Amino acid sequence: MSGVPTEIDVIRAVQQQLRDAIWAGLSETVASDVCFEQIHQLIESSTEPLLTDETAVVTPPSPSVVESSQPVPKKGSRSSSQEPSEVAAEVAVVKAKSEHAATMKTASRTFPKRLSLTKTNEALTALSQTVAACQRCRELSSTRTQTVFGVGNPQARVMFIGEAPGADEDAQGEPFVGRAGQLLNKIIAACGWQREDLYICNILRCRPPGNRNPLPTEAASCREYLDAQIDLVQPEYIVCWGTIAAQNLLGDTQPISRLRKTFFDYKAARVLCTYHPSYLLRNPSAKKDVWEDLQLLLVEMGIDLTTLPNAAK
Repeated sequence: MSGVPTEIDVIRAVQQQLRDAIWAGLSETVASDVCFEQIHQLIESSTEPLLTDETAVVTPPSPSVVESSQPVPKKGSRSSSQEPSEVAAEVAVVKAKSEHAATMKTASRTFPKRLSLTKTNEALTALSQTVAACQRCRELSSTRTQTVFGVGNPQARVMFIGEAPGADEDAQGEPFVGRAGQLLNKIIAACGWQREDLYICNILRCRPPGNRNPLPTEAASCREYLDAQIDLVQPEYIVCWGTIAAQNLLGDTQPISRLRKTFFDYKAARVLCTYHPSYLLRNPSAKKDVWEDLQLLLVEMGIDLTTLPNAAK
């Protein structure tokens, strides 16, 4: 070996620098860092045996030692007067993309060791308390009524991921409770489920003003909360509702129309993408497309479609 750093060495060094910049630039993340350390310790200290299910076997390798195919970002000329939070927000986007690429390239897509129901609830509660105090996104934290963490079965087989809270969700503190949520409840019932059978959350945990689309920096700042929820719940299947949810989770820029009808992998979960319920309210004809997508999911799960509530209709 010549001693010259390889491309992988450079990427690893940049990833570590990005992490350092995040924690140094956003002092409010200290509470989050402590919370995630507590959750990690909870998982590591668990004496429960591993599940025999193949979807939960070993702790995945640290992103700092996983190869990434993302190019090394070039240094830009930033003004010395730029706020640390602004710098960190820009870095967060690159960090999220880099670590997402590393995750998707991991040969063995696994979850950490599954916790008991009690410990999972404890960890989710601790995480929700950290989210409630989060100030990472200045605009969102100053305009929200409350954070909207997630609800449902903490050991759900299926997780639904939406875009962001709306006005009703911001008022009630629960995802999908407005008009789109009422339609989603009907879709859930048509699949033979109850809302309590699933785990439901969003890409963001704060309502964007005016229900605008989440900014990339906002999604990046909220990403570790989402990934922690996924790691704790450990769903076998994830349904991304809408373009924003699908693109953010999968790191894909294709529109939802191209992401439909295909299963993707994220960690140990199978991911299906379909139209958001709010889109269906504006375009009722697309309901049949969503039903086709969900039938693919149900068949994949081994559910007999003839047993569904509306099978005879």
